Amino acid sequence: MLRIALPNKGRLSQTVLDLFETAGLKAEFSSERALVARLGPDFEAIFVRAADIPEYVADGAADLGITGADLVAESGRDVKELMDLGFGRCRLAVAVPEGSAIQDASQVPGGARVATSFPCITRSFFHELGTEIEIAPVSGATEIAPHLGVADIIVDLVSTGSTLRVNRLREVTTIMESSARVVANGRVLDDRDLRPLVDGVTAALESVLRARAKRYLMANVRRDRLEEVRRIIPGINGPTIVEILDGSEWVAAHAVVDQDRVYQTIAQLKEVDAEGILVTRIERLMP
Repeated sequence: MLRIALPNKGRLSQTVLDLFETAGLKAEFSSERALVARLGPDFEAIFVRAADIPEYVADGAADLGITGADLVAESGRDVKELMDLGFGRCRLAVAVPEGSAIQDASQVPGGARVATSFPCITRSFFHELGTEIEIAPVSGATEIAPHLGVADIIVDLVSTGSTLRVNRLREVTTIMESSARVVANGRVLDDRDLRPLVDGVTAALESVLRARAKRYLMANVRRDRLEEVRRIIPGINGPTIVEILDGSEWVAAHAVVDQDRVYQTIAQLKEVDAEGILVTRIERLMP
């Protein structure tokens, strides 16, 4: 059985659970407070702090884990990144009070006090700039630190930047981009019994993510306009054409199309007199 460490709370937790359920791996808990769940017959999930997941995976307590790239980098642990899941996007940024003259992190003076919950990344970043700083470690509400005199600047996760603006702070430099990642213990990738399970679960997750950018489209079209239809909806390997009962002049064309082009695709199909157009979501899409 493959053990997977998942976030027990926070910005990634519910999204990860929903992803696994859509992939056919719904978490089955023995009770509401359980920190272990079955994910089908071959997988077991353990629910821990997102920040601890790189540690669990590196030490072999879990074979795979899902957590933010920022937390993997901060941990400094040796884990293998298998997938970028694409959600939970944010950036780790340097921010200063609105009235500060600093326009870039390179202008931060030596000895500046920096409030952050990412001390390792922050110290390394400023060291590469040749600036020695003092870390003021915090575990939350980093944005308030400059206003309390606790720090001169902050290094914190930023999504839209609205929290910074509310707290009269200004972003000056992005240290790194982050999103949810699947990470693995390197030894598992060399295990011929467990590697097929690793490949199976990553393929299942990829199929869900791939499907989110696509839609399944069906339309009744005239047989004599199929070449035009083929150009409009090429699909993955060309549209699937299905005979319609008692419809000698008409056939049904089925194809997978890009979500962001559904509007244009429907308009083009109407131009070739297509009827009965139906667009639906896809749960999973394997190449």
